Amino acid sequence: MSEFRPPGFPTTARLTYLVGERRPILLDTGAGLPEYPPLLGGFLATEGLDGVARVVLTHRHRDHMGGVLDVRRLYPRIPVGKLVVNDPTLPVPMDPIQEGTVIRGDGVTLRALHTPGHASDHVSYYLEEERALFTGDLILGGSTTVIPPDDGDLGVYLASLRRLLDLDIRRIYPGHGPVLEPARPVIEQYIAHRLDRERQILAALGAGAETVGEIVARVYREVAPALHPVARLSVQSHLVKLEREERVRRRPGDPDRYRTT
Repeated sequence: MSEFRPPGFPTTARLTYLVGERRPILLDTGAGLPEYPPLLGGFLATEGLDGVARVVLTHRHRDHMGGVLDVRRLYPRIPVGKLVVNDPTLPVPMDPIQEGTVIRGDGVTLRALHTPGHASDHVSYYLEEERALFTGDLILGGSTTVIPPDDGDLGVYLASLRRLLDLDIRRIYPGHGPVLEPARPVIEQYIAHRLDRERQILAALGAGAETVGEIVARVYREVAPALHPVARLSVQSHLVKLEREERVRRRPGDPDRYRTT
């Protein structure tokens, strides 16, 4: 199993993985950067590998699916698979991947786990031979995951994380950042972080903050202002969850202001 990226890319850059022996499975395709196809082809040749057997995708976001057409140009008949959910357009026809789909490669077995929350089509892949999980953007190395307002759902995301606690996972191969091991403390920390942030947001509301901007200013006071737009997405995802649970509500006549119930 190999991970690779164009030379000089930081460790937080998008990772793709080759999973298997002589003819591996390619897991995700990167963002479609011009450096990627020659890097992939050169790596396979240097390692003496017999091309790529197939491509499987974690989800539709460009930094994971953007290189599909480039890979198809290298290997015109290569099958590409993903869970097709809320996908109005796709770059190529996709082999359907569902919850529980087993993908057998050269010396490896991947089992698909539907893990939505960051995206409705998000799939993680359990590598049975290593008791390892390729987490895409469900769990990252060194940072937390953004919950996009259009297709993300924090409550669903937490349910996906909690589901992992019931699995025998030894190692995590994230979509960004270094390999994480042992896995269980990482999963528990991810859940605890979100619940702690939820408590901070409720405390900020109780202390007089009302708008998303006011909550961000209180909760993320030690974070550089340049990162506050990302923090806003986090706060908004929490408020959607809390409003659904009837723990906060919007102030009458002003939908941009919140209060606790």
